[in-house]
Amino acid sequence: MSESSAQAKSEAVISIRKLSKTFSLGFRRKRVEAVSDCSFDVYRGEIFGLVGPNGAGKTTTIKCLMGLIAPTAGEIKVFGQPVPSRESRRRIGYLPEISYYYDYLKPEEILDFYGRLYGLGSAERKRQVDWLLERVGLADARAKPLRKFSKGMLQRIGLAQALIANPDIVILDEPQSGLDPLGRKEVADIIHELKQQGKTIFFSSHILPDVERVCDRVAVMINGALVDIGPLASLLNPRTLVNEIATSHVDVELVEQWQLRFSGLKVLKHSEGNTFLLPGECSLQSFLVTLVEAKVSIDSVSPRRESLEDVFVRQALAGQEAKQRDSKANAVPL
Repeated sequence: MSESSAQAKSEAVISIRKLSKTFSLGFRRKRVEAVSDCSFDVYRGEIFGLVGPNGAGKTTTIKCLMGLIAPTAGEIKVFGQPVPSRESRRRIGYLPEISYYYDYLKPEEILDFYGRLYGLGSAERKRQVDWLLERVGLADARAKPLRKFSKGMLQRIGLAQALIANPDIVILDEPQSGLDPLGRKEVADIIHELKQQGKTIFFSSHILPDVERVCDRVAVMINGALVDIGPLASLLNPRTLVNEIATSHVDVELVEQWQLRFSGLKVLKHSEGNTFLLPGECSLQSFLVTLVEAKVSIDSVSPRRESLEDVFVRQALAGQEAKQRDSKANAVPL
């Protein structure tokens, strides 16, 4: 089944149409368009990632989605209900990019507080608090005031509060910020568990390998506009960018000859031998034959294809170039 036909049978739990948000900044009230004509859907049960450089409009989009700020134009619906509305918020758990908590409270107290805001009963709150503290690795710190927490520990309590009401949609703004590699893996595991439970997860992140690891679909936002969206398989270039060939030591004279023959060939020297970086457009078979004929020992051959980080950089550079062209075109001659 194709992606389009599969999505046609899925429910769009978040629907954003022609979203734009303009701010007026400074004494002169300079107008800055943070988000421009942005449209996309997020489907039930998927993990959807929103990536982009600082200032791309990711957090503004999420704040509009949460009803925290009003869009300048466009429409947002959650489960068919317009945003903002009580019905649209009831089924959402939200972790903001920067969380603020009463620092004299303890983890179990802050989670109980959020549970009360959601209207959970006493027994359900206690059950959820105990389970979430265990799940995010804070069970041993449940009696410790938040002012003594590290940034990573505060991020964990923020994730727990986003899940306290067992929401159908979980919106996370930079959920892995401040976490060490083990903490990031634990967050990724929780995200996968939520997907298995039928939840929908929508999050933004700068940690692109983590996005690539967990997301079903990704949207790339540059200068307030969506420049690409789709499954990772469709966003990434399937062709090999570079072949990495690890070998034994090779004489400098031979390397120089090969660099003349294979355009763009680079070599890295290390204690065990050499690593050749052969551009994808060069013939890997011909280069391997050349190594064998020179009696060079080949340890490994590793093709490197485009990653999400490569897509991000490519789109970001294209966005910068477009912005510079627009600035020059709109410049007023002196």
